[in-house]
Amino acid sequence: MADRRLQVFHTVARLLSFTKAAESLHMTQPAVTFQVRQLEEYFNTRLFDRTHNRISLTEAGQRVYEFADRIFDLYAEMEEAVRNMTGEIRGVLIIGASTTIAEYMLPSLLGDFKKKYPDVHVHLKVSNSEGIVSMVENNDIDLGVVESPVMNKNLVVEECRNDRLVAIVSPDHPLATKRQITMPELLGYPYIEREEGSGTREVIQDYLRELGLNPGDVHVTMELGSPEAIKGAVEAGMGVAVVSGVTINKELQLGTLVALELDPPIRRPFSFLHQKQKFRQRAMDELLEFARSYCLTHRDER
Repeated sequence: MADRRLQVFHTVARLLSFTKAAESLHMTQPAVTFQVRQLEEYFNTRLFDRTHNRISLTEAGQRVYEFADRIFDLYAEMEEAVRNMTGEIRGVLIIGASTTIAEYMLPSLLGDFKKKYPDVHVHLKVSNSEGIVSMVENNDIDLGVVESPVMNKNLVVEECRNDRLVAIVSPDHPLATKRQITMPELLGYPYIEREEGSGTREVIQDYLRELGLNPGDVHVTMELGSPEAIKGAVEAGMGVAVVSGVTINKELQLGTLVALELDPPIRRPFSFLHQKQKFRQRAMDELLEFARSYCLTHRDER
């Protein structure tokens, strides 16, 4: 029985989608379907029930999936045991990060890590915080880095560093001469916010509720999917926004944006998260230690 067939089946069973499995494995959907059918022919039984564009595991499929889980864990442990004997640190790590962190925090961290461990190949997936948590839960990535609280108690969450959020306006905006502002004052102007699922948006909405304000009452003139898009819209005078302080250093130096401290302030953690029970290869442990060291030296960076 070819390992590839079992790997493809395991991915489809985990995601319960041929389309998502094809994307995850960088294969065409017909190729994924072919591999699964070959495995079904090998066992001479159906492994999936297919009804109304949905799939579910048959009883036999569930058993194969459970054994496949154990087989791939043993493969990983075998490879890691041999590498530990030879002192070799190599492999592939898949990291997921929310947009702000991927653009402004991870490049320097991963760059330094790659210099120290050139044989470890790191693949980075970018999504909003909600998407990253989902990827960790589904074992699509080895490590997630997010910018909002994580409620799933089945995941290990390690706080890395503090991030402060600030209000931003264009230099010719009426608020540009102020140094500090309250949210009610800021929301008197057209407001630009991040998309649904963004960690930044979630933190700001929690902050509004703590102030006794209803996020649903905010006059949102525009929703945008990245800090860069929001900064560009504010620079163009299309509204005001609240963003992470780490995202605006260049604009402050160039004078294209003005930052206002919020009263009371908003601070949030950047956090690492991973599965509790998942087998970890040595490269993953080295990355975690490297990240912890980075966090200690950047814990309260402003």
